[in-house]
Amino acid sequence: MPSLSPFFPRSWLSAWACWVISLFAVATPAAFGASTAATLFPANGAREVCPDTPLRLTFPGATSLGTGLVRIRETESGRVVATVDLAAPVATKTIGGLDGYKYYQAIVAGREATLFLPSAALGYGRNYEVTIDAGAFRNGDEAFAGLTAAGAWHFSTKAAPPKPDATRLVVAADGSGDFCTLQGALDFIPDGNTRPTTVFLRKGTYPEIIFFTNKHSVTVLGEDRRETVIAYANNATFNPSGGNPFAGRANPSGEDPKQGGSVYRRGLFLAHRVHDFTLANLTVRNTTPQGGSQAEALILNGTADARAIIRDVDFYSFQDTVQFNGQTYVSGCRIEGDVDFMWGTGPSFFENCTVRSVRSAAYYTQVRNPATNHGFVYYRCVFDGADGVADNFLSRIEPHRFPHSEVVLVDCVVGPSVGAVGWQLQAAPKGTPAGSTENLHFWEFNSHTADSRPIEASQRLPVSRQLKRPDDAVLISDYANPTYVLGRNWNPKPAL
Repeated sequence: MPSLSPFFPRSWLSAWACWVISLFAVATPAAFGASTAATLFPANGAREVCPDTPLRLTFPGATSLGTGLVRIRETESGRVVATVDLAAPVATKTIGGLDGYKYYQAIVAGREATLFLPSAALGYGRNYEVTIDAGAFRNGDEAFAGLTAAGAWHFSTKAAPPKPDATRLVVAADGSGDFCTLQGALDFIPDGNTRPTTVFLRKGTYPEIIFFTNKHSVTVLGEDRRETVIAYANNATFNPSGGNPFAGRANPSGEDPKQGGSVYRRGLFLAHRVHDFTLANLTVRNTTPQGGSQAEALILNGTADARAIIRDVDFYSFQDTVQFNGQTYVSGCRIEGDVDFMWGTGPSFFENCTVRSVRSAAYYTQVRNPATNHGFVYYRCVFDGADGVADNFLSRIEPHRFPHSEVVLVDCVVGPSVGAVGWQLQAAPKGTPAGSTENLHFWEFNSHTADSRPIEASQRLPVSRQLKRPDDAVLISDYANPTYVLGRNWNPKPAL
């Protein structure tokens, strides 16, 4: 497996490799044969290294995986604490307490090779040595000479973690923060936490799968919306299991995800059963290619009173970009995808967001809310598409399965990417009753073009509805109010 190009688009890989090379340009060389060298991160002899750091080698030319082992030993005892087999770069590990996650032990991006260790492989206040077999990497026909001499690559970790009562944790890919990975910072927050805690992500790209549960009042805040990026190619083919055990019609094997509960592992970022979670000012990109199966950038398995806030975040994927189960307020975000790329049980209120389709004749949403809560409501949002994209549906649903599906647009820009019919009902299987549409809410108020002209709604699906004043003034006012939609008397605005 020379690279992950089937999972990571080459253009994105190239940009990521260039960023990493510029960031870690000073280190001890390691050789291909006798003529070329690689720089190392952490640098040989580095001190105060985060125990959650990935290992990186940056080569002068394009690199591919060869065969051989990378071993990390504790210097004092000589004990091997982690081994990476480059001939079989996919392994499994525990993430956030949830077992059975597949992950890539090694990723090659252009000239950059990044090695990811098992969870908690390194400890605080320890000295480590890294050895690499000859032939572990290749540059064309030339094989890497290896790193086997004593002291060729060694480093020491930070003496101690942050203070137990820390309320601000800094994550920096260059090693200058408390942690090098977001997952490392989330793992540090104690189980059952309710103390407001901010995890600040400095600018950089973080190639990792994120999962956490039962840690409340956590804010993940990026330094820069465009330049703080969490990116990985996770999907239902790579990690095929689970669901939301707290959603309607679920059949979990257990409610606790750490005890075998049926929880999705396919998403890039999963926050499970947490309250007062905020994600803000960054980019989350699931790099699974189009057609690569269901691949959420973010899954929130929340509750009826989760009080989740998603603010000023750019989400990119294709199928199922975001999945929101439970009380979620979404503001100022960009969400891009193709098929059902916003879905879940809600309730969710979207305000001043741009949602962009990249495929024609596809679907923005599939909302499966029960009768007990509202679905997805969009207030002053923009529905648009990539160049040439047309005939999209605002939503689709199977009424025989989800007769209370609710998608409401209030004062939104609806671009030419949306087809004239606007909405779709999917037929029940042969022999199954069609299901009632009496309680279905496919509603719009004042949908208009970018230049403020009312859309032509005469061909809309007959079961949909165009709300109008004065007859629907109360409904319009209610659905423009996040507290009404989200329920439990929660007003998210003060938290912003």
